[in-house]
Amino acid sequence: MLDLFAEWCVACKEFEHITFADAGVKTEMAKIRLLRIDVTKATAEDQQVLDKFNVLGLPTLLFFAPNGSELTKSRITGFMPPAQFQAHLAALNPN
Repeated sequence: MLDLFAEWCVACKEFEHITFADAGVKTEMAKIRLLRIDVTKATAEDQQVLDKFNVLGLPTLLFFAPNGSELTKSRITGFMPPAQFQAHLAALNPN
């Protein structure tokens, strides 16, 4: 999972402090590899990343198959509450 976030993004902070802090979500997240990219400074490099993944808003969470291809139907843009996010992760990781 690739988490694209910024310090000025209210929904990003809600994800971090509400959703990612949830015990059930933590259990599901332990099954995946998490990479985070902070685009707070909006550098040219940050914009290249956002353009590469066609990110229209933050937070954006991208999910990838083991072969590296994005699971585009699993992409999340905006806040998602813990129970809904936990179910989303469980559907991606049926093991």
